[in-house]
Amino acid sequence: MTLSTAEIWEHFSQPLRAFIIRRIDNPDDAEDLLQDIFVKIHTHIPELRDEERLAPWLYQIARNAVADYYRKQPALVELPPDLSEDIEPEEADPEAQIASGLRNMIASLPEQYRQALLLAEIQGLKQRELASRLGISISGAKSRVQRGREMLRQRLLDCCHFEFDRRGRVIDYTPRPDCCRSCRCCSTAAAI
Repeated sequence: MTLSTAEIWEHFSQPLRAFIIRRIDNPDDAEDLLQDIFVKIHTHIPELRDEERLAPWLYQIARNAVADYYRKQPALVELPPDLSEDIEPEEADPEAQIASGLRNMIASLPEQYRQALLLAEIQGLKQRELASRLGISISGAKSRVQRGREMLRQRLLDCCHFEFDRRGRVIDYTPRPDCCRSCRCCSTAAAI
């Protein structure tokens, strides 16, 4: 490499400074970052083999430095102590509203499926423990849980129209006009 760090500074310090300032609001931080970038340039200039790649190499160092700058920023901003505590409650979470209505729906299932779902999903019993408690085979226990889930799923779909995000999480729901309103999620939504 025939260029010195001083020559690189002379040719590139202003464009790099402008590049950094467009990405970082604080001028003092931007200036500190520019100095750090030139320390890296000075340290690693012997590694650059092709002078024609100098500008892309410099800007890559600058991009990495800006990314590192933001990674080091605190994730949370401390709230001022005089901030009023009268904050509006957040809008109810659709999943929480639906979950609150699930017990009513589970209670309406036939006994064998209700019992299997309560033991497996609510109490967290493993399939083997569930089978032992119900006095049935493991495959019978699995079958009851699966059928109970499917019945519950169908009752939810009959009751409400759901909107999902791309990961399959519920983001919103609306009760169907012909819903029995026996589930708590519908009665909660109707009250809102």
